[in-house]
Amino acid sequence: MNEVKHETNTSALSWDSMSVPQGPPIPITHENIQQVMVPVPIKMQPPPNLNPMMDHGAPMQQGPMTPHQGVQMGAPYMDHELPPELIQQGWRKFWSKRENRPYFWNRVTGESLWDMPQFDPIGDPLGICAGPAPPHTPTMNNMNMPPQAMKRRASDGMGMGGPPLPKKFILSGPWDLEIVTNVIILERPPTTMPQPHPEIELFRCNLTNKLRNLLQEMCHSREGIDAPNDSFNRWLMERKVIDTGSDPLLPTSCYPEISPGMYREIMNDIPLKLKKPKYTGDARKQLSKYAEAAKKMIESRNASPESRKVVKWNAEDTFAWLRKTVGATYDDFQERLNHLKTQCQPHLTETVKDSVEKICLKIYHLSSEHAKKIRDKHNELLASNGILEPPPPMSSMNCRKVWCYPIQFATPSCRMPTIEYHPDKEQIMLRFQNDTVTVNNLQFQKLEHLYRYSCFDDKKFELFLPRVWCLLKRYNTFLGIMGQMNILDTQHTGHKTQASLPGPVMECLNRQFGVTFECFASPLNCYFRQYCSMFADTDSYFGSRGPILDLKAVSGSFQAHPPYCEELMEATVTHIEQLLADSPEPLSFIVFVPDHRDPTPNALVKLEASHFKRKQVVVPAFEHEFRIGIQHMVTNKTDLNVKSQHGTLVVWLQNSAGYSKWPPTEDKVEKLLDAFRPGRERERDKLELLSPKAEPNPQTPPSETQTQPPLGGGPQVKMNNHNNVAMYPPVGS
Repeated sequence: MNEVKHETNTSALSWDSMSVPQGPPIPITHENIQQVMVPVPIKMQPPPNLNPMMDHGAPMQQGPMTPHQGVQMGAPYMDHELPPELIQQGWRKFWSKRENRPYFWNRVTGESLWDMPQFDPIGDPLGICAGPAPPHTPTMNNMNMPPQAMKRRASDGMGMGGPPLPKKFILSGPWDLEIVTNVIILERPPTTMPQPHPEIELFRCNLTNKLRNLLQEMCHSREGIDAPNDSFNRWLMERKVIDTGSDPLLPTSCYPEISPGMYREIMNDIPLKLKKPKYTGDARKQLSKYAEAAKKMIESRNASPESRKVVKWNAEDTFAWLRKTVGATYDDFQERLNHLKTQCQPHLTETVKDSVEKICLKIYHLSSEHAKKIRDKHNELLASNGILEPPPPMSSMNCRKVWCYPIQFATPSCRMPTIEYHPDKEQIMLRFQNDTVTVNNLQFQKLEHLYRYSCFDDKKFELFLPRVWCLLKRYNTFLGIMGQMNILDTQHTGHKTQASLPGPVMECLNRQFGVTFECFASPLNCYFRQYCSMFADTDSYFGSRGPILDLKAVSGSFQAHPPYCEELMEATVTHIEQLLADSPEPLSFIVFVPDHRDPTPNALVKLEASHFKRKQVVVPAFEHEFRIGIQHMVTNKTDLNVKSQHGTLVVWLQNSAGYSKWPPTEDKVEKLLDAFRPGRERERDKLELLSPKAEPNPQTPPSETQTQPPLGGGPQVKMNNHNNVAMYPPVGS
């Protein structure tokens, strides 16, 4: 080994002095001299006119950043220097500020190399068995080692146990979006419904609003009454129980065609809509109006002589009683009204039966025609984007048990139009073709979090605003909200169908009974990030698992608070009992329904008689609250909760395994009833309590990032560029 025995500042020597020999000449020898290569750091500048971009589409920051895979990506991003084959395998090229040289990192496997990885397009397309790297200039430390790809040491501050966990942003509010599901379902095929589009959604909502207005006009012109409150909303829900059509909102294929719910509600308001009077004078006035309306209707219709005689005689008898009775009490007037209605209602019903049936038939037939127009328009849009209609779903699917996942689409998304975004102090306005929808700031942030958790085909949020506009427009149409409205004036809206349990109750259900799933919710009122909702197409991007009647649950703990629609409630109880009978695994449903007893609905009778019932309690009227159904439009927190004017029946339906795992003990039930106490949510806000943390649960699936194994190992999460959700691996695989 040759050693340097003297240190000379060669930079101080001139070229002339170097040319003059000094001292004796150095003899020439033939010994092999080992040359020592000392690496000199050279700072490479990124190519000019290059705007490096990260994977999520945001411009690269100048400062250092720590992405979720633990790689320092604040350095220039040089994908343009890699072959497309390596980019497809997940390789990326970055600049190391520590070593002042480039390195290569695989975003799929997390591997980091100093040298460019090898790719064999013929024998090894995935690069699994890649050969050794090309020879490079050795150093003193690795001179005797076989040449191979040099792995890069992790950057400082990244820890020795692997890459650090990504920073988690938790949105505080009347929800807990961090609780993962413990629900296991049977695998299901993707839906053949086309993905929502603002142009199609605007067309659908305009036709639906025309149908709602037509119902009001026909009830007023033919029967002399206003359309019953929320009857159109309940008609949509009741028809969807038996509908086999393809439109997500309008019924198209139902049998029988005449809705029993709409027919019953219109008949109840004929000849006059009755309300509970506050004072004795109001009770006297309502009795007089009912007798006059019954007499007028029977005289103007083609009624039978017997019906005409009975109704007119009872009306005249009522007028005579009112004239001669002085000092009658409130109860006297109410008793006389019930007697008059009992005598006249059967004859009035027989007289107007054909007319009311024609109203129901016309609404249904127009709904079918509107749905066909919407479908044709959507098919034209798909064809203009080069998208073919999907084939019918496969009849035979592997009945594998999987963790519940959002709805998938079989068709890709069309090109989306531009949505105008107008932020305000308390609300955000989204506009498309002069049609504006609003949502408060907190709910908009909630939609962002739900979208990040559940949408897998738009990680860059390029389609977020159009999908939010479709979501808000759909629910505004369903609730009967047309344009800007007074939030407190909700008499003619269907907000009651979207009322939800308060936050403290949901928190108690999760802590005491392991509830992680809501059977009736929406992205706007959900507490958990996994739930079932009415609209599978617009809600799937935000965590919806579709309608509860289509969910094939095997295991898990559920909360069911159905809207007050008798047909839907009865179908829900039947579906829950079927799920409990078919599954030997732990399965629990806590059902909340109004405690109406005059008369008792069939769903309530069936619920109390179920052999899966383990416990039932009643929360008294005016001693508990609900969150209103238009909370996404309310900016004042004091307007969010309303007291319930009826009692609420709580029933635990569980199979044997579910009862053993989540038993409704007296202590747990008392805690649930205490959570219903009015003011608990306001106390919770004053104390600034955070949402409850998810407790470790062996039934809980891994998070979204952990469910995606590296390339080549384990059951893979298959992603489709056009689908909205990953194909999750089966349980136990």
